[in-house]
Amino acid sequence: MIPADIRQEVITILEDIAPDEDLSELKDDVAFRDQLELDSMDFLDIVMELRKRHRIQIPEEDYGELASMESTVKYLEPLMKNIS
Repeated sequence: MIPADIRQEVITILEDIAPDEDLSELKDDVAFRDQLELDSMDFLDIVMELRKRHRIQIPEEDYGELASMESTVKYLEPLMKNIS
């Protein structure tokens, strides 16, 4: 997957987890928690969806890398490069 595809996949997961949120104005460089009404369980749901959909294991110590769209795409890019 290229970065644009990864971003779209994260958007799709966010739409499933927080269906009432307006993601059209989501800023890539601002933390998700500063833009969306996400709690810690929602954040874990994102991690679990990535695992379920793409078999990506994200260690707990790396959760901070998923703070914003920009950092999430950067973190996931090498893990998802061979996924089509």
